[in-house]
Amino acid sequence: MDILFLLIPLSVALAFVILGALAWAVWRGQFDAIEAEGERILKTD
Repeated sequence: MDILFLLIPLSVALAFVILGALAWAVWRGQFDAIEAEGERILKTD
């Protein structure tokens, strides 16, 4: 039972880290042109 006092806050902290990383990626524009990357590999040089 004592382990839950450690695991629950750690899992909440990990969830906040993951959400923060996702928010950072969205704000930095990582998902702006998803379709363009799929078309880029089909074009010949």
